[in-house]
Amino acid sequence: MDDVKVRLLQALEQNHRITTKALATMLNLPEKEVKGMIKELEDVKVILGYITLIDWEKTGNNDNVTAIIDVKVTPQRDVGFDIIAERICRFPEVKSVYLMSGGYDLSVMIEGTSMKQVAFFVAEKLATLENVQSTATHFVLKKYKQDGIIFDEDQKDRRLVISP
Repeated sequence: MDDVKVRLLQALEQNHRITTKALATMLNLPEKEVKGMIKELEDVKVILGYITLIDWEKTGNNDNVTAIIDVKVTPQRDVGFDIIAERICRFPEVKSVYLMSGGYDLSVMIEGTSMKQVAFFVAEKLATLENVQSTATHFVLKKYKQDGIIFDEDQKDRRLVISP
């Protein structure tokens, strides 16, 4: 992939709301060419979507519970972890699935309306899948940073002042 497309992707990753006009200025290209590159990158699934990161705690609607589940699986011949990961991806509760190195094979992030709902998901849906050996569930208590964005960045500096 050429340098211009990489710079375009980096700009979009930083701010998906940036205008094509601003992108064209940044890249020193005609706006029509930038629109064409974006369309091409969407068509070949390099750009998969555009998301908005919301601090739900500030809305008063923070009823959801987020959990990260470490999953140990038995890889299948010729397909490794892909088939089980694809199956896990199909559950609507699942927000992210990653193949990991270390003690567990997959890391699964889910959202539920309560800890009980998350526990039922693990016990009834995830742990019962063929080739799942074990799981370890971790509940997210507070988000400090996500996708490069710091939550509550405008808070005052709480460090003590050091004076000579």
